[in-house]
Amino acid sequence: MEVVAAGLHHLTAVTADPRANVRFYTRVLGLRLVKRTVNFDDPSAYHLYYGDAIGTPGTLLTFFHWPGASRGRVGAGQVGGIQLSAPHDSLDFWAERLRRAGCPVTPDTRFGAPLLITSDPDGIPTEILACREDPRPGWTGADVPPPYQLRGMAGAELRVRDSRQTLRVLQELLGWREVAAEADRRRLVAGPGQPGHWLELVGEPTLQSGRPGAGTVHHLALRAADARASELLRARLLAAGAAPSPLIDRTYFRSVYFREPGGILLEIATDGPGFLVDETVAALGTGLMLPPAFASARAEILAALPSLDD
Repeated sequence: MEVVAAGLHHLTAVTADPRANVRFYTRVLGLRLVKRTVNFDDPSAYHLYYGDAIGTPGTLLTFFHWPGASRGRVGAGQVGGIQLSAPHDSLDFWAERLRRAGCPVTPDTRFGAPLLITSDPDGIPTEILACREDPRPGWTGADVPPPYQLRGMAGAELRVRDSRQTLRVLQELLGWREVAAEADRRRLVAGPGQPGHWLELVGEPTLQSGRPGAGTVHHLALRAADARASELLRARLLAAGAAPSPLIDRTYFRSVYFREPGGILLEIATDGPGFLVDETVAALGTGLMLPPAFASARAEILAALPSLDD
């Protein structure tokens, strides 16, 4: 079967404090703020994107700003947190850097590889995984030396109570394949199976239901090469009894949304057109970019948004 969802595109989480969010992801983790825009469904709040030099799919973390949002709860029917890929011999550097920034650090091991567990300012579980086979370059514009720069998303953890139907969707409809298992955790890969092409499916019948809010992941986006591939996947989902959305224009990519049987909101996002449609490489993330529908309200939107600067 042709692999339609051939890797991770981005992960979108919720922040109640966009200034602290920018500080952590750019100054502590050393990612680039590649786009500052607004929630296309609510222009009174930011939508912030972080990634590599140009926001390559698979490097992207994005955040909805929900002003005044109460703390959510990570649980069943949600993505468990953020997983980032670091060079395999860089964890001592990251442990020291995180501690200096006042972040908690807990070492762990998964599938035979070491990792660090920390959390972002909203409490989102954030893992830095030591990855040997990640050819992606890091962002060179921060103060993280090249041998230690984060490469992008390593994988994503899907938490459900019953993994059987979720596994069927991932394997039979999306083309992912299982390569390892550890207790109640399965690792699936797509495409070449390198970091950025992992999913970890955790099935625990006693998991408490997740609750949306600050400190939780809103949805996970998987990659499709183009709109044709997205429409092919949408047709498969419809034929299997799912209820995917139409293809939606998000300016920087085209998206189809659906909920898998465990309740997690998934998106299929096209690789293009990308983040250079409205900014140059040098200017990425420096100005507030608005979709055409909101252009006439720029002054009012800017006045309502909090400053991101210290």
